[in-house]
Formats: sequence, structure tokens, C-alpha cells
Amino acid sequence: MKFTKMHGCGNDYVYVNCFEETVNNPAAVSEYVSDRRFGIGSDGLILICPSETADFRMVMYNADGSEGSMCGNGIRCVAKYVYDYGLTDKTEISVETKSGIKYLELTVENGKVSLVKVNMGAPGLLAKEIPVISDKEKVIDEPVTIQGKEYRITCVSMGNPHAVTVVEDTASFPVEKIGPFFENHEMFPDRVNTEFVQLISRSEMNMRVWERGSGETWACGTGTCASVVACVINGYTDEHVLVHLLGGDLQIFYDRAADTVWMTGPAAVVFDGEIDVSEVDR
Repeated sequence: MKFTKMHGCGNDYVYVNCFEETVNNPAAVSEYVSDRRFGIGSDGLILICPSETADFRMVMYNADGSEGSMCGNGIRCVAKYVYDYGLTDKTEISVETKSGIKYLELTVENGKVSLVKVNMGAPGLLAKEIPVISDKEKVIDEPVTIQGKEYRITCVSMGNPHAVTVVEDTASFPVEKIGPFFENHEMFPDRVNTEFVQLISRSEMNMRVWERGSGETWACGTGTCASVVACVINGYTDEHVLVHLLGGDLQIFYDRAADTVWMTGPAAVVFDGEIDVSEVDR
């Protein structure tokens, strides 16, 4: 199987061009290639496929083989791949995902895509749609107890479920210890991605993320969008926010009047390769 390893702010995936390749068991292949000791090493697998409703279709799997609905960093890399590798010459494209069609604007420098702006659509706030088990219609600044400590969470869907909480210092916060308890808490029937946010100013924040199925990753595009939405509706920030992640920075604009989230950030190719997946791709 030919592949390209790419990353958006350190959130790395193995990409397969399914216009040319066939992957029969993507869940198992994702687990295999994601292993950082015995595989390629990644946060998951993303397939770039034909679409009947958009220019391209993105299918993503997490490192544990579970299928995801949407990945903000991943979709930027899809845009870079299809342009840089000659699948399109357009600088505005549409990509079908499990959470709907997304529209992307590509910034090209010296024949290569350097930045991608993504219309991430409207955030979902209804608890039953995220889903979150709650007696409230929306979970905004609500308490939850994790390992004996109370956190205030705001839950947002960006095509996948997110719980956002503000902490004093993201650098010292024990994400790897606390993250799994959020992910598997009984109030989240489909598990949850959890964003730990440190407010710097009304236009700047730090963020770390624990992603369901992958653990802590260096960045999460949908999680960054969810964090800004949560901070805007709680009155912590303005609508334009620069978010510092472990792997780099993302610019988020939550146009509240239009109820639309825009994400702008980089995408990079790490290397191309070929791997034998015959033992697992059955």
C-alpha cells in the first residue's frame, strides 16, 4: 500500500489515495500503521476517496481502529494532498465527511499549498445531538466530577463530541492522567474528546487535547474550534482567537451572527512510502 504521512500542527495521519489504492479493512490497517514502534506512527488513517456529492471524500480512522466523523487538521492535509499531488488544480474545493460537506480555501505558494481555511459549519450545542447525557438542553459551564475534582465543562459538537474545560496552566496539567476519565465518563455514551484551555487574553489561548481513541495529540482542529465556541458563548473571549497547540498555532473565527466557525492553519507532508499491510487488510 502506497501512503503519504502528513501532519497539521503535529496531528499526524497516514493518508492513502483511494483513487489508486484499495483498503479492505481500514480499521485494522489504521491500528497497524498508527503504531509508533511497529508501524509507521500516526494518530490514525485517512482515506482520500471519490465522492458523488463533493470534489473528494475523506474517511478517517483513529489509532485504535474506531471510525471518526471529522478531523479539522486531517481535512487541511487532504486539501494539500489533492492539490500538491495533482488530483485538482482548484484552490476552492469541497470535501465530503461523515459529518457533512466542508468547504476549503487553499493558499498556494510556489506551487504548493501552505495554508488552508476551512468552513467548519455550525457548532452543535444540544446535549442530545452531541451526545451528552444531561437533564439540561445544553451543557454550558456545567459541573462534572473527575477523580474527586470538580471541573466546569461546556459541550460542543463540531461533527464529533467535545467537552471543553478551563484550567489554570495547560503546561503542567496532567492530561494523560485525567483525559481517559473524561473520555470514558458515563455521561458521554459515544466517549468524548476533551480540551483543556488556558486563557491568555480575549484573543489568545493555550490548548491541550485528549482525543477519544488516540490519547493526547499535538493538535485537534475540531477541538480547537469547539474550544473557541465554548469560550465565546461563556464570554471569555472575542470571536477571533489565536490558539496555541503543542504542535503549532491555529486561527479560529466564530462568526456568531452567521453561526459559522472558520479555521485557518498549515498542512505539511512528512514523507511518502510503501508498506505491506496484507496481513491485516483482509
